[in-house]
Amino acid sequence: MTHVPGSTPSVHLRVPTDEDALAWYRVFDDPEVMEFLGSRRAEYSVYEELTARQRRHDAELGHCLWTVLDETGQVLGFTGAQPWPHTSFGPVGEVEIGWRLGRASWGRGYATAAARVTLERMRALGVREVVAMINARNARSMAVAVRLGMRQAETYTSPVSKQEAYCFRLEL
Repeated sequence: MTHVPGSTPSVHLRVPTDEDALAWYRVFDDPEVMEFLGSRRAEYSVYEELTARQRRHDAELGHCLWTVLDETGQVLGFTGAQPWPHTSFGPVGEVEIGWRLGRASWGRGYATAAARVTLERMRALGVREVVAMINARNARSMAVAVRLGMRQAETYTSPVSKQEAYCFRLEL
C-alpha cells in the first residue's frame, strides 16, 4: 500500500502478546532502528521481558506500550505510554509516550497515527499531561512529537550514554 501524503494510515493497537516479543525482535533488529538506543541489537529475552512488563502495565494502569498493527494485521512496532522508568534523571514521575517502528514503516504516517490513538486513550484515562523523551539527534521522532502538538520543554543528558535528550510535553 502506498501512503498518500496528508492521509492518515489505518492502525490497530493491542496489548502485546507473547508472540509479539518475537515480532518486535525481528522488526527492531536493524542498526538504523536502534541508532538512538545505543545502536546495539537487543537479545530476544529483552523483548520477552518488555512485552511481559507491558502486559502488567496494561493490567495495573490501563495503558502500556501497545503493539502497532497495520490494516493487514502486520506488526509494525509499538507505541503507547508507560511510567518514565528512571528515578535519577529525566521527567521522574511522569507518564512517557513513545513509539518505535521497524524501518519498513518509516515515513508513512504510522507513528503519528498510532501516537494519536495513544493520546486519545490517555485522555480517556484522565491523564493530564504526557512527556516524550527524544534523543537530540532523532529528527524523525521530534517531527512526530511536533505533529502531535507537543512542545519542547527541558533538556537532559543521559547518565549512561552521555547523549542529550529533549523532553517534549503535552497537556491533555
